[in-house]
Amino acid sequence: MRPTLAALVALAIYSAEGQPTPADPLGELRKSFTVDGKPVPPEIFADFGDSDLADSDPIVVAIDARAATGGNRYADPIRKQGHWVIQAKANDKVLNGAEETAYEYLGATRNGLLIVVASYNGGGSGTFHTLHILDAASAPAFDADGKPYERLNLTVLRSVPLGDRWQGTASISGNTVRITTLKPGPAKGVAPASIEARRP
Repeated sequence: MRPTLAALVALAIYSAEGQPTPADPLGELRKSFTVDGKPVPPEIFADFGDSDLADSDPIVVAIDARAATGGNRYADPIRKQGHWVIQAKANDKVLNGAEETAYEYLGATRNGLLIVVASYNGGGSGTFHTLHILDAASAPAFDADGKPYERLNLTVLRSVPLGDRWQGTASISGNTVRITTLKPGPAKGVAPASIEARRP
């Protein structure tokens, strides 16, 4: 039985008023940095290089946020504290007895890039902050059974060290990220005042 014109109009109004519509995983990721309502695991930023102080540039530069969210690699408990999403490894998993990665998602720029301030503490006195500019994209692939699978790839375009124990704020204005340093940390100097978020 074909739907009537009245039914189609009602459906359009229903969707326009913000009621449930077909899922938009990429839109959700850009809006709230979540996948199916779950926060992207903070530990992805450790893999993006925040936990590696020996290399100046990240080696792992892209992660499938869909696979990462709920995956065993990032299974450590996640909690929220204000605007921050925090993930800590159990003490028996690390040598230092504590390891914590956290982030604050600031939102998307006008050109669709995602801005995140992340922090990493490996168990010592230092907590290292980094501002990340990420691109997000759907990418068709196949799962292990050969069935079509839609990835949600997060790619690091730029990572800007803010320093150890940095205190400040970051905000988005168009395609510019404005950084205000209230108290610089003891290492890596003062963060820049503004950064242009752009694709290469």
